[in-house]
Amino acid sequence: MQFDTKLVGKIGSMALIDKESNILDYTLIARLSSELKPGYIWITSGAAETGRLDYIKRNGTELVGEKEDVKTDYASQGQSILMSTYREFVDSKYSLRQVLVEHQHFNDPQKREHLKAMLLRAKEQNAIPIINYNDAISTEESRRFEIQSLKNKNAKVVECVDNDETASQIACLVKAENLIILTSADGIYKDSHDPNTLIEEISGKDIYEVLDNITACEEYCNGASRAGANGARAKLEYIKDAVKIGTKVIIASAKCTLHDLLNGTAKATRIGVR
Repeated sequence: MQFDTKLVGKIGSMALIDKESNILDYTLIARLSSELKPGYIWITSGAAETGRLDYIKRNGTELVGEKEDVKTDYASQGQSILMSTYREFVDSKYSLRQVLVEHQHFNDPQKREHLKAMLLRAKEQNAIPIINYNDAISTEESRRFEIQSLKNKNAKVVECVDNDETASQIACLVKAENLIILTSADGIYKDSHDPNTLIEEISGKDIYEVLDNITACEEYCNGASRAGANGARAKLEYIKDAVKIGTKVIIASAKCTLHDLLNGTAKATRIGVR
């Protein structure tokens, strides 16, 4: 099977945060950033949480106001911090390109092709795209209205309400060989309270069997790591589109290196045709 991109990766908000210090985990980001290179496309959550922690650090209190306004203000503050942090630790010989996407970039054919072409050019231009959903601009009310309008016209609509979905759609867009989703857990568990129940492989003899087995594993997934997150069940649902095009999916802890995950030597849940 022909792939146009080696790796699309995504890291979740809670995996980026040092919970003891309530700041970005700079050691983790430094190690992760040092592995990024042209041919990799990176989706990073964490803008709103980073902005929140930075605001508290500078002002001694959280923002007060409408939920959407607060999220917007935190995200706009956190975006610059995230990008400058990645820039600090990515090899200086590579360019970084910030890409802020919204649902219409995937549902409008022209915007979709424009985004695809830009992402694919990056490798030849010695650049690494860093992608996040544009929370600083898109409000929940306007997003719901626009998505419902699209649903009235189309059978399938990309909503991008979660960066796991964004990562899967990017993997489909650029025909990625690998999709790695980094979290605060080692992968998908039959029992989230028992580390011995890690599901190391979800596979099948063909794509149809893999999809059936993914659906079966969704029954084990309940809860999420933070308010507003969709949890492991949603991750499994979102990655189905990537699996359909033959992408190998790995869900793992952010403590793992990309090298070990790609080589199969790190603990993880690996998903794909045998």
